[in-house]
Amino acid sequence: MKTTHPVTRSAFGIAALVAIAVLANWLVSLTPAGNRGVDFTEYRIHTLSDGTRAILAELDTPVVIRYYATRGSNFMPEEIKLHMRRVDDLLAEYAALSNGMLRIEHLDPEPDTEAEDSAQLDGLSGQRINNENLYFGIAVSCLDQTTVIPFLDPRDETMLEYHLSSAIHEVSTPVRPVVGVMSGIDLQGEPAMMPGQQPQEPWVFYQQLEQNYEIRDIPLDEPGVIDPGQINVLLVFHPAGITPEAEYAIEQYLLRGGTVVACLDAYSVAAQMLGGGNPMMGMMGGAPTTSTLPTLLDAWGVTFESGQVLADPSLATRLSGDRDGLAVLTLPQENMPRKDSVITRGLGSITMFLPGAFTLDGASGLDATPLVVSTTNAGFVDPMRAAELDPALATELRPRGTRFDLATHLRGEFRSAFPDGPPGISTEEDEDEDGENTGAGESGDHLAEASEAGNVFLIADIDMFFDNFAYSVQNFGGMRMVSPINGNSTLMFNLIDQAVGSPHLIGSRSRSALRRPFTVIADMEAEFNRQVGEKIQEFEERQAEAQERLNELQAQRAQGSELFLSPEQEAEIQKLREEQVKYARLIREQEIDLRRQKDRLAGRVTTLNVAVMPAIVILFGLALYIKRRSSTRAR
Repeated sequence: MKTTHPVTRSAFGIAALVAIAVLANWLVSLTPAGNRGVDFTEYRIHTLSDGTRAILAELDTPVVIRYYATRGSNFMPEEIKLHMRRVDDLLAEYAALSNGMLRIEHLDPEPDTEAEDSAQLDGLSGQRINNENLYFGIAVSCLDQTTVIPFLDPRDETMLEYHLSSAIHEVSTPVRPVVGVMSGIDLQGEPAMMPGQQPQEPWVFYQQLEQNYEIRDIPLDEPGVIDPGQINVLLVFHPAGITPEAEYAIEQYLLRGGTVVACLDAYSVAAQMLGGGNPMMGMMGGAPTTSTLPTLLDAWGVTFESGQVLADPSLATRLSGDRDGLAVLTLPQENMPRKDSVITRGLGSITMFLPGAFTLDGASGLDATPLVVSTTNAGFVDPMRAAELDPALATELRPRGTRFDLATHLRGEFRSAFPDGPPGISTEEDEDEDGENTGAGESGDHLAEASEAGNVFLIADIDMFFDNFAYSVQNFGGMRMVSPINGNSTLMFNLIDQAVGSPHLIGSRSRSALRRPFTVIADMEAEFNRQVGEKIQEFEERQAEAQERLNELQAQRAQGSELFLSPEQEAEIQKLREEQVKYARLIREQEIDLRRQKDRLAGRVTTLNVAVMPAIVILFGLALYIKRRSSTRAR
């Protein structure tokens, strides 16, 4: 019998192992397990959120994602190519978690192809680079609903999961979202009272809400029962003079899992303006300038300062006449503490006009997330004097030394502020002569505790959404043109968009960036700029002075006077030239030193990347060898 050579057997064995590995990898890639892994990153940037997983698990109608990506072009930027691979992986994970309800169609829209026609039908026009149309976008479809993300910007990678999950939820839920509006101030405008008089236009943000959602106006005096199954989000806007009955209706809606957006105010300039100048009650259908939710806020453990307005010299807005609005607060991103918040992310700044402030006194059992806060220099001042821009307030203000919430998010299972039932109903009237309760018809639906988790967004100002303070409104040939002048309206619509969407996305966060800055190198460059910058500035100032003196001498020469430079002037010019060479040499030396430090750091990082893993494998192998050797000797 012919014996196979050991080398041949080894070769066959290695080939068999390679074949098994390739086939196993191919088979696993076809299964959901092949698109899953363990995420060891610091912020779990490769792990889908629980909200996304819940949306995919609840899909009961097939959803198609047409993924348009130009892959064969040599003009596609490298940054987009890298991002394209991340999108590929993300979509594969979405499909794996959807239980077959999500289908991904990969399309490469080359010129004059059906894929390009499909992209144009979906509203994707591509990016024109070097006379070539490059596509990188997504269209999400379900039945006859389609939502398009026209360009997957690598700079916006942290929001990709949120936008994609929102699009899937939007097309799989074709019913137009309903926003209930309960307002103590007229948002709808009024027709002209007499011929020749200008009608009062609706608030711009209210008109924009009507364009995107179905609006149901709920009277503040007799709201009735508000059903979360019919109202996606309840906007409570300036509830001035709200009754306990109205608060009870809001609360019962919330206890059934509803979402409430409450815009309150300590002193509303808009209410005063619409009220004909009367600060307490409008003469033309206006409302009181102050609004709050006294019973509900107390039950939630929230205090709202409605008698005074919040002033903050660190955030004061410079107004016309070079006057500081101490209580007109311009709040940049630094005052939006949740950098991963979908609501406040991307806002440049917002401006609040004479706002109140929230203090959370330990909201029992609720998760509280501040969205916009003041600085620790904030304090409270008289609203009338603040409205008049009284300059004496700057010296009279007494900072409280704490940050106040100007917009905050409460989430959890709320408890009733009316544990005994609806207000105004006596329990004695509902009992018959035998002492049995016969009022089950009305009180049987009363909830003393939440049946589902609810959400409340609190905002301490309404003026920030008033036309005069949020938009630039112009008339062109009878056409009304509006454009935002700050981030106020964006804040409102970011909040509403998230609130009316899937409950799984309320309070969701943007993903952490995959690209992380080289903070050590940035610190090195900052230290370099600090060390050399002052010397460079000194040299530039002296150079400017010397140039000015030379210009004066040249002007005298141009006038015809005889001019000779004195030895002192020549010496000074020579000194300046020597200093110029000296500082130029200093800058070069500092730059060379900076490059050396960067190279040393890069060398250490490269050494660690190359050497650490092999070292771990070698040490593991040595440990295994020693253990096996010890076991062999023991026998």
